[in-house]
Amino acid sequence: MNDILANANNSLILSLSKDEPISPMEARASTGSARAVFFFLQKSLIRRFLFPAALIIGAVLRAAEGPVPPLPDFAPGDRVLFLSPHPDDEVLGGAGILQKALAKGAAVRVVFLTYGDNYEGAFWAYKKHPVLEPSALRQMGELRHKEALAAGKILGLSPEDEIFLGYPDWGTLPIWLRHWAGEKPLRSMLTRVTEVPYPDAYRPGAPYKGEEILRDVEAQIREFRPTKIFVSHPADQHPDHEALYLFTAVALWEASADVHPSVECYLVHFKNWPRPRGLHPDLALTPPMILDGSSEWRTESLSPKEIAVKRNALDAHHTQRDHVPKYLFSFVRNNELFGNFPPLSLSPEGEPVPLRKGAMPPPDDGSEDLAPDERERFVGLESKDVSVRDGRLVVRIVTSRSLAGAATLSVYAFGWRADKPFGEMPKLHLLFGPFRHVVRDQSRALPSSSVIVRRHPREIEVEIPLDLLGRPERILTSARTSLLSVPLDWTAWRIVEGPALSERSPKR
Repeated sequence: MNDILANANNSLILSLSKDEPISPMEARASTGSARAVFFFLQKSLIRRFLFPAALIIGAVLRAAEGPVPPLPDFAPGDRVLFLSPHPDDEVLGGAGILQKALAKGAAVRVVFLTYGDNYEGAFWAYKKHPVLEPSALRQMGELRHKEALAAGKILGLSPEDEIFLGYPDWGTLPIWLRHWAGEKPLRSMLTRVTEVPYPDAYRPGAPYKGEEILRDVEAQIREFRPTKIFVSHPADQHPDHEALYLFTAVALWEASADVHPSVECYLVHFKNWPRPRGLHPDLALTPPMILDGSSEWRTESLSPKEIAVKRNALDAHHTQRDHVPKYLFSFVRNNELFGNFPPLSLSPEGEPVPLRKGAMPPPDDGSEDLAPDERERFVGLESKDVSVRDGRLVVRIVTSRSLAGAATLSVYAFGWRADKPFGEMPKLHLLFGPFRHVVRDQSRALPSSSVIVRRHPREIEVEIPLDLLGRPERILTSARTSLLSVPLDWTAWRIVEGPALSERSPKR
Protein backbone atom coordinates (compact mmCIF):
# COMPACT_ATOMS: atom_id res chain seq x y z
CA MET A 1 0.00 0.00 0.00
CA ASN A 2 2.82 2.38 0.86
CA ASP A 3 4.40 1.73 -2.56
CA ILE A 4 1.11 2.63 -4.24
CA LEU A 5 0.87 5.86 -2.24
CA ALA A 6 4.49 6.73 -2.96
CA ASN A 7 4.12 6.11 -6.69
CA ALA A 8 0.98 8.25 -6.89
CA ASN A 9 2.62 11.05 -4.93
CA ASN A 10 5.82 10.98 -6.93
CA SER A 11 3.88 11.11 -10.20
CA LEU A 12 2.50 14.51 -9.21
CA ILE A 13 5.87 15.83 -8.02
CA LEU A 14 7.77 14.54 -11.06
CA SER A 15 5.14 16.03 -13.36
CA LEU A 16 5.91 19.41 -11.86
CA SER A 17 9.51 18.96 -12.95
CA LYS A 18 8.52 18.53 -16.60
CA ASP A 19 7.93 21.43 -18.93
CA GLU A 20 4.53 20.11 -20.03
CA PRO A 21 0.94 20.71 -18.89
CA ILE A 22 -0.68 18.88 -16.00
CA SER A 23 -4.40 18.34 -16.19
CA PRO A 24 -6.73 19.24 -13.32
CA MET A 25 -7.83 15.58 -13.31
CA GLU A 26 -4.23 14.41 -12.84
CA ALA A 27 -3.70 16.91 -10.06
CA ARG A 28 -6.86 15.88 -8.24
CA ALA A 29 -6.12 12.17 -8.63
CA SER A 30 -2.66 12.54 -7.20
CA THR A 31 -3.19 14.95 -4.34
CA GLY A 32 -5.05 12.60 -2.01
CA SER A 33 -2.25 10.05 -2.10
CA ALA A 34 0.34 12.80 -2.00
CA ARG A 35 -1.13 14.09 1.25
CA ALA A 36 -1.12 10.66 2.84
CA VAL A 37 2.43 9.76 1.87
CA PHE A 38 3.76 13.22 2.79
CA PHE A 39 2.86 12.76 6.41
CA PHE A 40 3.75 9.06 6.45
CA LEU A 41 7.27 9.79 5.22
CA GLN A 42 7.56 12.89 7.39
CA LYS A 43 6.67 10.81 10.44
CA SER A 44 9.20 8.12 9.50
CA LEU A 45 11.99 10.68 9.22
CA ILE A 46 11.05 12.36 12.47
CA ARG A 47 11.14 8.98 14.16
CA ARG A 48 14.71 8.73 12.93
CA PHE A 49 16.01 12.09 14.18
CA LEU A 50 13.12 14.33 15.38
CA PHE A 51 13.16 16.33 12.17
CA PRO A 52 15.67 16.23 9.31
CA ALA A 53 18.96 17.70 10.39
CA ALA A 54 18.88 19.88 7.30
CA LEU A 55 16.06 21.88 8.81
CA ILE A 56 17.74 22.97 11.94
CA ILE A 57 21.53 22.89 11.89
CA GLY A 58 22.81 25.99 13.60
CA ALA A 59 20.17 25.83 16.37
CA VAL A 60 22.62 25.34 19.20
CA LEU A 61 22.26 26.31 22.80
CA ARG A 62 23.80 29.53 23.96
CA ALA A 63 23.05 32.12 26.55
CA ALA A 64 21.04 35.13 25.44
CA GLU A 65 22.89 38.35 24.74
CA GLY A 66 21.52 39.95 27.85
CA PRO A 67 19.15 38.98 30.63
CA VAL A 68 15.85 37.37 29.69
CA PRO A 69 13.08 39.27 31.50
CA PRO A 70 10.94 37.37 33.99
CA LEU A 71 7.28 36.51 33.60
CA PRO A 72 4.86 38.77 35.48
CA ASP A 73 3.88 37.36 38.86
CA PHE A 74 0.68 35.38 39.26
CA ALA A 75 -2.16 36.88 41.31
CA PRO A 76 -5.03 35.21 43.19
CA GLY A 77 -7.50 36.49 40.58
CA ASP A 78 -5.61 34.97 37.64
CA ARG A 79 -7.12 32.20 35.55
CA VAL A 80 -4.37 30.15 33.91
CA LEU A 81 -5.18 27.99 30.87
CA PHE A 82 -2.33 25.66 29.91
CA LEU A 83 -2.73 24.06 26.46
CA SER A 84 -0.69 20.88 25.97
CA PRO A 85 -0.33 18.95 22.69
CA HIS A 86 0.29 15.62 24.47
CA PRO A 87 0.41 14.20 27.98
CA ASP A 88 3.90 15.10 29.33
CA ASP A 89 4.18 18.48 27.53
CA GLU A 90 2.42 20.13 30.47
CA VAL A 91 5.30 18.97 32.70
CA LEU A 92 8.13 19.64 30.24
CA GLY A 93 6.94 23.12 29.38
CA GLY A 94 5.19 24.34 32.49
CA ALA A 95 5.31 22.23 35.66
CA GLY A 96 6.97 25.11 37.48
CA ILE A 97 4.55 27.84 36.46
CA LEU A 98 1.58 25.56 37.20
CA GLN A 99 2.89 25.12 40.75
CA LYS A 100 3.43 28.86 41.13
CA ALA A 101 -0.06 29.70 39.86
CA LEU A 102 -1.69 27.23 42.23
CA ALA A 103 0.40 28.50 45.16
CA LYS A 104 -0.88 32.04 44.50
CA GLY A 105 -4.49 30.85 44.51
CA ALA A 106 -5.03 31.22 40.77
CA ALA A 107 -7.54 29.01 38.97
CA VAL A 108 -5.75 26.55 36.67
CA ARG A 109 -6.96 24.33 33.85
CA VAL A 110 -4.83 22.06 31.63
CA VAL A 111 -6.25 21.05 28.23
CA PHE A 112 -4.65 18.23 26.22
CA LEU A 113 -5.09 18.26 22.44
CA THR A 114 -4.36 14.52 22.04
CA TYR A 115 -4.07 11.36 24.11
CA GLY A 116 -0.57 10.76 22.69
CA ASP A 117 -1.72 7.50 21.13
CA ASN A 118 0.57 7.39 18.08
CA TYR A 119 4.02 6.98 19.66
CA GLU A 120 4.56 3.29 18.97
CA GLY A 121 8.29 3.51 19.77
CA ALA A 122 7.58 4.39 23.39
CA PHE A 123 4.76 1.86 23.58
CA TRP A 124 7.05 -0.86 22.21
CA ALA A 125 9.63 -0.02 24.89
CA TYR A 126 6.92 -0.05 27.58
CA LYS A 127 5.20 -3.27 26.48
CA LYS A 128 8.46 -5.00 25.41
CA HIS A 129 6.81 -5.96 22.11
CA PRO A 130 5.39 -4.12 19.08
CA VAL A 131 2.09 -2.29 19.62
CA LEU A 132 0.43 -2.03 16.22
CA GLU A 133 -3.21 -3.06 16.57
CA PRO A 134 -5.52 -0.01 16.54
CA SER A 135 -7.34 -1.17 19.68
CA ALA A 136 -4.04 -1.66 21.51
CA LEU A 137 -2.90 1.81 20.52
CA ARG A 138 -6.13 3.31 21.85
CA GLN A 139 -5.47 1.45 25.11
CA MET A 140 -2.05 3.10 25.22
CA GLY A 141 -3.79 6.43 24.77
CA GLU A 142 -5.87 5.66 27.85
CA LEU A 143 -2.69 4.77 29.72
CA ARG A 144 -1.16 8.14 28.85
CA HIS A 145 -4.40 9.76 30.03
CA LYS A 146 -3.92 8.07 33.41
CA GLU A 147 -0.28 9.17 33.52
CA ALA A 148 -1.33 12.78 32.95
CA LEU A 149 -3.83 12.59 35.81
CA ALA A 150 -1.14 11.13 38.08
CA ALA A 151 1.32 13.88 37.10
CA GLY A 152 -1.39 16.50 37.65
CA LYS A 153 -2.02 15.22 41.17
CA ILE A 154 1.70 15.62 41.95
CA LEU A 155 1.54 19.21 40.67
CA GLY A 156 -1.55 19.96 42.79
CA LEU A 157 -4.25 19.63 40.13
CA SER A 158 -7.52 17.76 40.55
CA PRO A 159 -8.93 15.52 37.76
CA GLU A 160 -11.56 18.21 37.11
CA ASP A 161 -8.73 20.62 36.23
CA GLU A 162 -7.57 18.46 33.29
CA ILE A 163 -9.51 18.24 30.02
CA PHE A 164 -8.67 15.82 27.18
CA LEU A 165 -9.89 16.68 23.68
CA GLY A 166 -8.79 13.39 22.11
CA TYR A 167 -7.75 14.47 18.60
CA PRO A 168 -5.25 12.31 16.67
CA ASP A 169 -1.65 12.24 17.80
CA TRP A 170 0.52 13.19 14.78
CA GLY A 171 -2.64 14.11 12.89
CA THR A 172 -3.59 17.62 13.93
CA LEU A 173 -1.31 19.46 11.48
CA PRO A 174 -2.70 17.48 8.50
CA ILE A 175 -6.17 18.41 9.80
CA TRP A 176 -5.12 22.07 9.95
CA LEU A 177 -3.79 21.95 6.40
CA ARG A 178 -6.60 20.16 4.58
CA HIS A 179 -9.55 18.85 6.59
CA TRP A 180 -12.06 21.71 6.84
CA ALA A 181 -15.65 22.31 5.78
CA GLY A 182 -16.56 19.96 2.92
CA GLU A 183 -13.41 17.83 3.22
CA LYS A 184 -13.61 14.36 4.79
CA PRO A 185 -12.37 13.82 8.36
CA LEU A 186 -8.80 12.63 8.74
CA ARG A 187 -8.31 8.91 9.40
CA SER A 188 -5.68 8.49 12.11
CA MET A 189 -2.61 6.67 10.86
CA LEU A 190 -2.40 3.98 13.55
CA THR A 191 -5.65 4.05 15.55
CA ARG A 192 -7.54 4.00 12.22
CA VAL A 193 -10.45 6.11 13.46
CA THR A 194 -11.95 9.33 12.07
CA GLU A 195 -13.46 10.70 15.29
CA VAL A 196 -12.56 11.02 18.97
CA PRO A 197 -12.73 7.42 20.26
CA TYR A 198 -12.33 8.00 24.00
CA PRO A 199 -15.43 7.97 26.23
CA ASP A 200 -13.69 10.15 28.84
CA ALA A 201 -12.75 12.84 26.29
CA TYR A 202 -14.28 16.31 26.28
CA ARG A 203 -16.52 15.54 23.29
CA PRO A 204 -16.46 11.84 22.30
CA GLY A 205 -17.33 11.26 18.66
CA ALA A 206 -16.12 14.67 17.46
CA PRO A 207 -14.96 14.23 13.82
CA TYR A 208 -11.31 14.75 13.02
CA LYS A 209 -11.96 18.08 11.26
CA GLY A 210 -10.41 21.51 11.60
CA GLU A 211 -13.63 23.26 12.62
CA GLU A 212 -14.15 20.67 15.39
CA ILE A 213 -10.74 21.28 16.95
CA LEU A 214 -11.26 25.02 16.63
CA ARG A 215 -14.71 24.71 18.21
CA ASP A 216 -13.31 22.84 21.23
CA VAL A 217 -10.31 25.12 21.78
CA GLU A 218 -12.51 28.20 21.49
CA ALA A 219 -15.07 26.64 23.88
CA GLN A 220 -12.36 26.10 26.49
CA ILE A 221 -11.27 29.73 26.17
CA ARG A 222 -14.78 31.12 26.38
CA GLU A 223 -15.84 28.84 29.23
CA PHE A 224 -12.74 29.23 31.40
CA ARG A 225 -12.15 32.92 30.54
CA PRO A 226 -8.38 32.83 31.17
CA THR A 227 -6.25 35.83 32.06
CA LYS A 228 -3.11 33.94 30.99
CA ILE A 229 -2.67 31.26 28.32
CA PHE A 230 0.37 29.03 27.89
CA VAL A 231 0.61 27.15 24.58
CA SER A 232 3.23 25.49 22.35
CA HIS A 233 5.67 27.77 20.50
CA PRO A 234 5.10 28.41 16.75
CA ALA A 235 8.71 27.38 16.02
CA ASP A 236 8.28 23.98 17.70
CA GLN A 237 9.20 21.28 15.20
CA HIS A 238 6.59 18.72 16.23
CA PRO A 239 3.51 18.98 13.97
CA ASP A 240 1.00 18.70 16.83
CA HIS A 241 2.77 21.53 18.66
CA GLU A 242 2.63 23.65 15.50
CA ALA A 243 -1.04 22.89 15.05
CA LEU A 244 -2.05 23.67 18.64
CA TYR A 245 -0.46 27.11 18.36
CA LEU A 246 -2.33 27.79 15.10
CA PHE A 247 -5.72 26.62 16.36
CA THR A 248 -5.22 28.66 19.54
CA ALA A 249 -4.33 31.81 17.59
CA VAL A 250 -7.52 31.56 15.53
CA ALA A 251 -9.65 30.67 18.58
CA LEU A 252 -8.37 33.77 20.37
CA TRP A 253 -9.30 35.95 17.39
CA GLU A 254 -12.77 34.42 17.35
CA ALA A 255 -13.21 35.04 21.11
CA SER A 256 -11.49 38.43 21.21
CA ALA A 257 -14.66 40.35 22.06
CA ASP A 258 -15.02 38.41 25.31
CA VAL A 259 -11.54 37.45 26.58
CA HIS A 260 -8.16 39.20 26.44
CA PRO A 261 -5.52 36.92 27.98
CA SER A 262 -1.78 37.29 27.75
CA VAL A 263 -0.18 34.48 25.71
CA GLU A 264 3.14 32.80 26.47
CA CYS A 265 4.59 29.97 24.37
CA TYR A 266 6.85 27.14 25.51
CA LEU A 267 9.29 25.26 23.26
CA VAL A 268 9.81 21.49 23.47
CA HIS A 269 10.97 20.13 20.09
CA PHE A 270 13.92 21.87 18.47
CA LYS A 271 17.01 20.21 17.00
CA ASN A 272 20.09 20.10 19.26
CA TRP A 273 18.15 21.73 22.08
CA PRO A 274 18.22 21.76 25.07
CA ARG A 275 21.90 21.14 25.69
CA PRO A 276 23.38 19.36 27.51
CA ARG A 277 21.09 16.36 27.56
CA GLY A 278 20.19 14.74 30.86
CA LEU A 279 19.28 15.90 34.34
CA HIS A 280 20.95 19.25 35.14
CA PRO A 281 18.75 21.05 37.68
CA ASP A 282 21.52 23.55 38.43
CA LEU A 283 21.60 24.83 34.82
CA ALA A 284 19.32 27.38 33.17
CA LEU A 285 17.25 26.77 30.05
CA THR A 286 18.23 29.33 27.40
CA PRO A 287 16.79 29.95 23.91
CA PRO A 288 18.12 28.17 20.81
CA MET A 289 20.59 30.48 19.09
CA ILE A 290 18.56 30.86 15.89
CA LEU A 291 15.46 31.94 17.81
CA ASP A 292 17.17 34.13 20.38
CA GLY A 293 16.72 37.42 18.52
CA SER A 294 13.44 36.68 16.75
CA SER A 295 11.21 35.49 19.57
CA GLU A 296 10.37 37.64 22.58
CA TRP A 297 11.55 35.49 25.51
CA ARG A 298 10.65 35.48 29.20
CA THR A 299 11.83 33.20 31.98
CA GLU A 300 10.48 31.88 35.28
CA SER A 301 12.96 30.81 37.96
CA LEU A 302 12.15 27.67 39.92
CA SER A 303 12.95 26.89 43.54
CA PRO A 304 14.65 23.58 44.52
CA LYS A 305 11.26 22.31 45.75
CA GLU A 306 9.54 23.21 42.48
CA ILE A 307 12.31 21.49 40.53
CA ALA A 308 11.91 18.33 42.63
CA VAL A 309 8.14 18.32 42.11
CA LYS A 310 8.66 18.79 38.35
CA ARG A 311 10.93 15.74 38.24
CA ASN A 312 8.43 13.67 40.23
CA ALA A 313 5.64 14.72 37.86
CA LEU A 314 7.79 13.75 34.89
CA ASP A 315 8.38 10.34 36.47
CA ALA A 316 4.60 9.82 36.41
CA HIS A 317 4.78 9.82 32.60
CA HIS A 318 6.68 6.55 32.73
CA THR A 319 5.89 5.38 29.18
CA GLN A 320 7.75 8.44 27.89
CA ARG A 321 10.39 8.76 30.63
CA ASP A 322 11.57 5.17 30.14
CA HIS A 323 11.87 5.66 26.37
CA VAL A 324 13.83 8.94 26.15
CA PRO A 325 14.91 9.81 29.71
CA LYS A 326 17.90 12.03 28.86
CA TYR A 327 15.84 14.15 26.52
CA LEU A 328 12.94 14.60 28.92
CA PHE A 329 15.13 15.29 31.93
CA SER A 330 16.84 18.05 29.91
CA PHE A 331 13.80 20.20 30.76
CA VAL A 332 14.27 19.80 34.51
CA ARG A 333 16.26 23.01 34.96
CA ASN A 334 16.29 25.92 37.39
CA ASN A 335 13.91 27.89 35.16
CA GLU A 336 11.26 27.59 32.47
CA LEU A 337 11.36 29.54 29.23
CA PHE A 338 8.58 31.20 27.24
CA GLY A 339 8.51 33.23 24.04
CA ASN A 340 6.46 34.12 20.97
CA PHE A 341 6.78 35.66 17.53
CA PRO A 342 5.15 39.10 17.28
CA PRO A 343 2.66 39.58 14.42
CA LEU A 344 4.12 41.12 11.27
CA SER A 345 2.50 44.36 10.16
CA LEU A 346 2.33 45.15 6.45
CA SER A 347 2.31 48.75 5.30
CA PRO A 348 0.29 50.14 2.37
CA GLU A 349 3.57 51.37 0.87
CA GLY A 350 4.43 47.79 -0.09
CA GLU A 351 7.66 47.59 1.89
CA PRO A 352 8.66 43.88 2.19
CA VAL A 353 8.65 42.44 5.71
CA PRO A 354 11.24 39.68 6.26
CA LEU A 355 10.09 36.40 7.77
CA ARG A 356 13.54 34.83 7.81
CA LYS A 357 13.86 35.27 11.57
CA GLY A 358 10.99 32.86 11.91
CA ALA A 359 12.63 30.32 9.64
CA MET A 360 14.77 27.37 10.45
CA PRO A 361 18.55 27.83 10.32
CA PRO A 362 20.08 28.20 6.84
CA PRO A 363 21.07 24.89 5.25
CA ASP A 364 24.81 25.44 4.71
CA ASP A 365 25.98 22.08 6.12
CA GLY A 366 22.48 21.21 7.30
CA SER A 367 22.30 18.05 5.21
CA GLU A 368 24.81 16.16 7.32
CA ASP A 369 22.42 13.31 8.12
CA LEU A 370 21.18 12.85 4.55
CA ALA A 371 22.43 10.26 2.08
CA PRO A 372 25.02 11.60 -0.43
CA ASP A 373 22.54 11.70 -3.33
CA GLU A 374 19.97 13.44 -1.12
CA ARG A 375 22.59 15.94 0.04
CA GLU A 376 23.34 16.90 -3.55
CA ARG A 377 19.65 17.71 -4.09
CA PHE A 378 19.05 19.50 -0.78
CA VAL A 379 17.13 22.77 -1.23
CA GLY A 380 17.05 25.07 1.79
CA LEU A 381 15.08 28.25 2.43
CA GLU A 382 17.48 31.15 2.79
CA SER A 383 14.95 33.98 3.06
CA LYS A 384 11.27 34.77 2.82
CA ASP A 385 9.57 38.14 2.83
CA VAL A 386 6.00 39.32 2.31
CA SER A 387 4.39 42.56 1.21
CA VAL A 388 1.16 43.84 -0.32
CA ARG A 389 1.19 45.32 -3.81
CA ASP A 390 -1.87 46.42 -5.82
CA GLY A 391 -4.27 44.34 -3.74
CA ARG A 392 -2.11 41.21 -3.81
CA LEU A 393 -0.07 39.43 -1.18
CA VAL A 394 3.47 39.18 -2.53
CA VAL A 395 5.62 36.34 -1.22
CA ARG A 396 9.28 36.21 -2.26
CA ILE A 397 11.40 33.18 -1.38
CA VAL A 398 15.12 32.68 -1.97
CA THR A 399 16.39 29.09 -1.86
CA SER A 400 19.88 27.70 -1.41
CA ARG A 401 19.74 26.30 -4.94
CA SER A 402 17.27 26.22 -7.79
CA LEU A 403 14.50 23.63 -7.74
CA ALA A 404 15.47 20.62 -9.85
CA GLY A 405 14.31 17.06 -10.35
CA ALA A 406 11.82 16.03 -7.66
CA ALA A 407 12.47 19.01 -5.36
CA THR A 408 9.41 21.15 -4.61
CA LEU A 409 8.54 24.32 -2.75
CA SER A 410 5.24 24.73 -0.91
CA VAL A 411 3.81 28.10 0.13
CA TYR A 412 0.80 28.19 2.46
CA ALA A 413 -1.48 31.19 2.99
CA PHE A 414 -4.65 30.99 5.13
CA GLY A 415 -6.89 34.02 5.57
CA TRP A 416 -9.01 35.03 8.58
CA ARG A 417 -11.69 37.64 8.93
CA ALA A 418 -14.07 38.37 11.78
CA ASP A 419 -17.35 38.17 9.84
CA LYS A 420 -16.86 34.72 8.26
CA PRO A 421 -16.30 31.27 9.84
CA PHE A 422 -12.65 30.32 9.54
CA GLY A 423 -13.56 26.88 8.23
CA GLU A 424 -15.10 28.53 5.17
CA MET A 425 -12.13 30.80 4.44
CA PRO A 426 -9.68 29.86 1.65
CA LYS A 427 -6.66 27.79 2.71
CA LEU A 428 -4.22 28.03 -0.16
CA HIS A 429 -1.35 25.68 -0.91
CA LEU A 430 0.92 26.67 -3.80
CA LEU A 431 3.17 23.80 -4.89
CA PHE A 432 6.14 24.71 -7.13
CA GLY A 433 8.23 22.34 -9.18
CA PRO A 434 11.22 23.25 -11.35
CA PHE A 435 9.04 24.45 -14.24
CA ARG A 436 5.40 24.69 -13.18
CA HIS A 437 3.15 25.20 -10.20
CA VAL A 438 -0.17 23.95 -8.82
CA VAL A 439 -2.64 26.02 -6.78
CA ARG A 440 -5.01 24.31 -4.35
CA ASP A 441 -7.59 25.32 -1.77
CA GLN A 442 -7.34 22.19 0.40
CA SER A 443 -8.03 19.38 -2.13
CA ARG A 444 -9.70 21.64 -4.71
CA ALA A 445 -7.48 22.49 -7.67
CA LEU A 446 -7.55 26.14 -8.79
CA PRO A 447 -6.31 27.51 -12.13
CA SER A 448 -2.55 28.06 -12.09
CA SER A 449 -3.30 31.51 -13.53
CA SER A 450 -5.00 32.43 -10.23
CA VAL A 451 -1.62 33.71 -9.08
CA ILE A 452 1.22 35.57 -10.77
CA VAL A 453 4.59 33.82 -10.58
CA ARG A 454 8.02 35.25 -11.39
CA ARG A 455 10.99 32.90 -11.38
CA HIS A 456 14.67 33.71 -11.18
CA PRO A 457 17.60 31.44 -10.33
CA ARG A 458 17.15 30.46 -6.67
CA GLU A 459 14.20 32.85 -6.29
CA ILE A 460 10.43 32.59 -6.70
CA GLU A 461 8.06 35.52 -6.28
CA VAL A 462 4.33 34.91 -6.24
CA GLU A 463 1.47 37.41 -6.14
CA ILE A 464 -1.72 36.10 -4.55
CA PRO A 465 -4.84 38.27 -4.97
CA LEU A 466 -6.30 39.17 -1.59
CA ASP A 467 -9.70 38.31 -3.10
CA LEU A 468 -8.46 34.73 -3.57
CA LEU A 469 -7.68 34.66 0.16
CA GLY A 470 -11.19 35.84 1.04
CA ARG A 471 -10.33 39.50 1.73
CA PRO A 472 -8.63 38.59 5.03
CA GLU A 473 -7.93 40.81 8.02
CA ARG A 474 -5.08 38.51 9.02
CA ILE A 475 -3.04 35.90 7.17
CA LEU A 476 -1.22 32.84 8.50
CA THR A 477 1.65 31.85 6.22
CA SER A 478 4.47 29.33 6.04
CA ALA A 479 6.73 27.74 3.42
CA ARG A 480 8.68 24.50 3.09
CA THR A 481 10.85 22.60 0.65
CA SER A 482 10.57 18.85 0.04
CA LEU A 483 12.23 16.10 -1.96
CA LEU A 484 9.78 13.42 -3.13
CA SER A 485 7.55 14.33 -0.18
CA VAL A 486 10.43 14.20 2.31
CA PRO A 487 10.50 17.58 4.12
CA LEU A 488 13.81 19.43 3.84
CA ASP A 489 13.45 22.94 5.22
CA TRP A 490 10.66 25.29 6.27
CA THR A 491 9.72 28.55 7.91
CA ALA A 492 7.67 28.71 11.08
CA TRP A 493 4.07 29.86 10.61
CA ARG A 494 3.78 33.61 11.05
CA ILE A 495 0.83 35.95 11.52
CA VAL A 496 0.61 38.82 9.01
CA GLU A 497 -1.72 41.77 9.55
CA GLY A 498 -1.95 45.50 8.90
CA PRO A 499 -3.92 48.15 6.99
CA ALA A 500 -2.39 47.04 3.68
CA LEU A 501 -4.68 43.99 3.71
CA SER A 502 -7.68 46.26 3.13
CA GLU A 503 -6.50 47.11 -0.39
CA ARG A 504 -8.71 45.96 -3.22
CA SER A 505 -7.30 43.70 -5.93
CA PRO A 506 -7.24 45.38 -9.35
CA LYS A 507 -9.34 43.85 -12.12
CA ARG A 508 -7.37 41.75 -14.55
